[in-house]
Amino acid sequence: MVPLINCVFLLLIFFLLTSSFVFQPGIKINLPKAVTSEVIQENTVVITITSDNRFYLNEMPVTLLELKSKLEKASTAEPVLIKADRDVVLSKVVNIWDFCRDLGIKQVNIATNQE
Repeated sequence: MVPLINCVFLLLIFFLLTSSFVFQPGIKINLPKAVTSEVIQENTVVITITSDNRFYLNEMPVTLLELKSKLEKASTAEPVLIKADRDVVLSKVVNIWDFCRDLGIKQVNIATNQE
């Protein structure tokens, strides 16, 4: 019985140690909190702005000029979701919002966390 307990204990320790090395892929941002946020279930174009002012279009890193040129080529029928870190300057979010509206994109949303 003791060898079986030792094996189970060693397996438990092994899985506890190896599970801490599993990282979630993605872009780390802290979204602002809102009370009235809603869940969006549609296919959207996602623009992410990190706290160090890097831009991502559908999780692909782009510069601001590349972002604007790719949005011009994209369809205006798809809604846009802006995921901006809470430490990003508001003027950057508003500039992207205005650019999307100038292109004729009807629905522009800002991602938030629910409180």
